[in-house]
Amino acid sequence: MRVNRIKLITLMAEKEIKTRELASSSGLARATISAVRGGKTCTFDTAVKIANALDIPVNELIEG
Repeated sequence: MRVNRIKLITLMAEKEIKTRELASSSGLARATISAVRGGKTCTFDTAVKIANALDIPVNELIEG
């Protein structure tokens, strides 16, 4: 599954959240957040954790 990286980067900028802060609040590794931001695929569970940390529905974050 692929997260819309532009949407992710935009949301992080709007909420003024840095990669390490998103990693901490989502329970994911900083490297995982960096990989997803860079366009790598991830599991649905990872996408859900990121969406929850950003306080948005997961379907707004997923491409397709």
